[in-house]
Amino acid sequence: MSKVKDFLKKKDIEISLKRYGVDALGAMAQGLFCSLLIGTIINTIGTQFKIGFLTQTVATISGIEYTVGGLATAMSGPAMAAAIAYALKCPPLVLFSMISVGFASNALGGAGGPLAVLIVAIIASECGKAVSKETKVDILVTPLVTIGVGVLLSALIAPGLGKIAMKTGDLIMWATNQQPFIMGILVSVLVGIALTLPISSAAICAALGLTGLAGGAAVAGCCAQMVGFAVISFKENKWGGLVSQGIGTSMLQMGNIVKNPRIWIAPIIASAITGPIATCIFKLEMNGAPVSSGMGTCGLVGQIGVYTGWVKDVAEGTKAAVTGFDWIGLVLISFILPAVFALIINAGLKKLGWVKEGDMKL
Repeated sequence: MSKVKDFLKKKDIEISLKRYGVDALGAMAQGLFCSLLIGTIINTIGTQFKIGFLTQTVATISGIEYTVGGLATAMSGPAMAAAIAYALKCPPLVLFSMISVGFASNALGGAGGPLAVLIVAIIASECGKAVSKETKVDILVTPLVTIGVGVLLSALIAPGLGKIAMKTGDLIMWATNQQPFIMGILVSVLVGIALTLPISSAAICAALGLTGLAGGAAVAGCCAQMVGFAVISFKENKWGGLVSQGIGTSMLQMGNIVKNPRIWIAPIIASAITGPIATCIFKLEMNGAPVSSGMGTCGLVGQIGVYTGWVKDVAEGTKAAVTGFDWIGLVLISFILPAVFALIINAGLKKLGWVKEGDMKL
């Protein structure tokens, strides 16, 4: 057993929740951002501003026409797998081999591809690391093992994993449509909490394909966390803190939450309020790329996702037009209501002595 532990240590193979559930999952979200999400944004910009270069076909592969954004979107599988391999500290030959693995697992995983990529990429990466530099023909052995394990696993388990993820996401979205009030609270709170924790809410939403009303509730929850922490900690962190948390990430408060968990109460309650307002009053749907559902106000990706969803729905004829009510709902849910509710609730917590000045200092 000691020999196995020594070997794993030498190869930097760490079987832990942090390595796989935090590092790999977070990296996967970055890979999605740099491919699927950016591609969607490029397509939207090209369509809305009628930029010819961004809307015309730049490549035709196997009869499929691709725009610039389309090419970026098509590379989401390889981008996710390479990002995961990077997070797992894979040597170069393993890292580069993961491009093929990511393509295979994402393609075979279907709509639930991101979950398949996550699991397959982790296993293939660790197998590649295990054999890396163990032979004199490393340049042959390492890619063969990494790609072989990855593609084999993709063929065996990616379709099943994809279906599980898709069915789970469909169930959440169906339940939200049936019970928008209750599910609006649950989805908003849980996804919002995931955003602040050192895991990736964006990757979770992407893996589940979370869109529609459930996606709107997820956006609301993430915004409540980011904007909530940004405004209630303004006295301690000023404008720098407002921007870094409001447009960056509320994860910056994780250290302070560990010291005093009660500072988390205001953003969580705010998300429990704005979630059902989004689903029941404004019928806010996020029909852009699912990864946007878990981004909140980070780089305004959540809002861009909602807007691209509107544009797509109008183009498909499922939505008549983007109305003023839509915009009012998006602004209120994303920025104004989270700030107001979080400030009011946090003021009450301060009166109770549960939260004190300096508790949220970054």
